[in-house]
Parts: sequence; C-alpha cells; structure tokens
Amino acid sequence: MKLTKREIDALACPPGKRDAMFMDDSLPGFGMRVTETGTKVFLFQYRFAGRVRRLVLGPYGELTPAQARKMAEEARGRARAGGDPVGERKALALAAQTELTRRKAEVAADTLTLQVLVERWRDGPLRDKSASYRKDAPDRLLSAFAALLDHPARSIATAEIQARLDDIASAHPVMARRLHAYGRAMFTWAEKRQFVPTNAFANVIVEGEETSRDRVLTDQELAAFWNATDPLPYPFGPFFRMLALTLQRRDEVAAMTWAELNPDLTIWTLPAGRAKNGRAHIVHLSEPARRILAELPRQADPKTGTLSPYVFTTNGRTPISGFSKAKARLEQAMAEAEGTPPGKEAPALPGTDWRLHDLRRTGVTAMARLGIGHHVADRVLNHVGGAIKGVAAVYQRHEFEAERAAALDSWARHVLAVSAGAASGTADNVVPLRP
Repeated sequence: MKLTKREIDALACPPGKRDAMFMDDSLPGFGMRVTETGTKVFLFQYRFAGRVRRLVLGPYGELTPAQARKMAEEARGRARAGGDPVGERKALALAAQTELTRRKAEVAADTLTLQVLVERWRDGPLRDKSASYRKDAPDRLLSAFAALLDHPARSIATAEIQARLDDIASAHPVMARRLHAYGRAMFTWAEKRQFVPTNAFANVIVEGEETSRDRVLTDQELAAFWNATDPLPYPFGPFFRMLALTLQRRDEVAAMTWAELNPDLTIWTLPAGRAKNGRAHIVHLSEPARRILAELPRQADPKTGTLSPYVFTTNGRTPISGFSKAKARLEQAMAEAEGTPPGKEAPALPGTDWRLHDLRRTGVTAMARLGIGHHVADRVLNHVGGAIKGVAAVYQRHEFEAERAAALDSWARHVLAVSAGAASGTADNVVPLRP
C-alpha cells in the first residue's frame, strides 16, 4: 500500500482496537497511525541503538501526504547516517524552551531596577526590623543612589558603587559607611534569592572605621544649651528642651503624639512601631517636662481645621523636620548669649563638635555622677542589652519603672540647677567657656 490521499481517506481503525498502524510500502518507515476516534497522524519509524523509535510528523489535514512523505524521507536520511531524529527534535525543543526561559528571566531581571529592589527589600526582610531602620535604610539608599535607581540591579557595577561612596565619604565618612552596610545587606539578601548574580557592594572599600562617639557635654555646655532654648519659639524651643529632659532619640521625640501622653502628662508611652529597637517604651515625665507640655498650644491643620495629632508640628499634618537649620539657630542663640555680635558666624558649643544625640550620653553620664545605677540608666534610654547581660538578661524582666522615674526627676533637677547656676555665675562643676 502506498499512502496516497485516496488510500488514507479509506483507512479506519479495526473494531475493538484503540489504534492501528498502516505502513507505506514504497518508503520504508513511513506510516500512519489511525485511532478509534478517526484521528490520523503521519509518522516515521526507525531503529536507533537497538530500539524502535517513532517520529511524529504531524496530523493528516495539517500535512498533505506529499509533505509528510518528504519529511519522512529527510528523517530516513538522518537515521541511515546514524542520527536520531526523535532525540534531535527533543533536544531542539529543550533548547527552545531553555532560550524562552532565559529571555523571560532577562526581561524580569531588567524590570528589577535598583529602586524596585530597595522597595522589595523594605517590604520583605525589613518587616521584622525596627521602624526606624525600616525607614532609614531604604530612604538613604534611594537618596544616595538616585542616579542609578532606574538601572537593572543586576547590571550595577561595583565601580559605580565605589565612585558614589567615595564622593559621599569625602564629606560624610560616617554616612558612607552606613550606606555601605545598608547596600551590602540588601544585595546579600538579593543574591541568596538569585535576584542578582553578585553582590555589587561586597568588594567596595570605605576607608576608616566607625568609632563610637564619646562626646559628653560639660555642665557649662548643658547650661548654655538649656538657656539658649528659652527664647526659641515653638516648636523647636520646647522640642529641644523635651529632648534634653526625656533623653529619648531625636526622631522619637519629634514625632510624639498627644495620644501617646497620659491625660495628666506624667507618662509618655512610645509605641513599639516608633521605637528604634522595636520595643514599646514608657517614659516618665518630670515636672519640668510636664510644665512644657501643658503650656504647648494644640496645633491644627490650617486647611481642614482638624486638630493635629502631633505635639511638635509646623503644618498640623506631619512632625517637625529641618533639624540642622534649627540646631544652627540654637547655636546662634547660644553664641549671642556669649556676646557674639549679630551677623557674625556662630560657633558651636564650647569644646569639640557636638550633636543632639550627645544629650543622651550626657544624661547617662550625669546619672552616674548622681548615683543612679547603669541598669536603670539603660532602661531610661530603652537599650535592649545594657548593663544586665548573660543569663541575668534572660531572666531579668523587671523594668525598674519607679527607679527610672526617680532618675529622670534627678536629671531634670540637675539640668535646671546647672542652668540656673550658669545664669547667675555661681554654678559648681562649671568649665570656663574659653581659656
């Protein structure tokens, strides 16, 4: 039988069988499979490595007998030459699928820009980090590497990262080291998940090591700070004073809300979501702190008239910001108190460089002088580790609330005492402003 159109149209699967094979007598190996449902498929049958192999050529209707015969002849030629048409087809299909997968991966990788990677990092592993780290790390990376945000993360070169961090380190070495740590952590996470082939931050070098600050304001400097805050208007004058009296972190105090304060203003409860270490914290407010809060005007959104939830705000909608400018105004007020002529550049606090964060270290140092234990001072600062370590830290769950309240009361009295003494010129422990 020769598989022509007339012969094929007449073919049928014998009754009781699922399918039947009909071979062409003029071309060895060329045949057709007919199923009980009437489906007819051309194929080529050959032997490879001692086993019978069948290469499906295609269904009748999509292929004419002439087209199928030509395909069978080509396959027969490859088989007689020692080839394996079935294996070759599978290899081609696998290669095509591999290429398609590769192209899809390329497209996906190109859409994973640096900005998208930062956002995925923030919404993924950073969910378990403290609120401050979850906000600070992504925001700083987005700001510092703004020019690279639309670049695919996988294509960002170490040299680009190195050049950018070198620029930042020339003026802000500490910030460069922080950015390096943030970026390295993010790319390590991305590399483990095969989002990027390598860690672009791994071989970046940032010279120098970050050292812990040990700056403590002297009593004279503390008095200069406190007295200079008095003429500063709301919100920064009261804010600076609350920063000093509570010894909490700058951003935590800046975003204080009225809802976090007890009605009698004796307790400020910092929620876990706003604390740097992700741990809720009770701050006992001394009498001077309560007096400051009691005198503050409740701000409102000028557009809606709705009362603001924030204690310190300039627009009624968001907490205060612009701390660098506010600190510069504070230093100007301090300089004017020392007799610096108006219009002249104001020096910083007497002594070496200082920061608002140094108030926390200053307070703890003063507490030690006042006989307050380190374990209590650590709780005041909301330090997770602190002076109690090892097994004791595991089992010690007492929060020393009464002792913390007494510590902040003692600290407040100390601040007012040295400030009053400096104003009258009779303070003890006062270091002269200048030689």
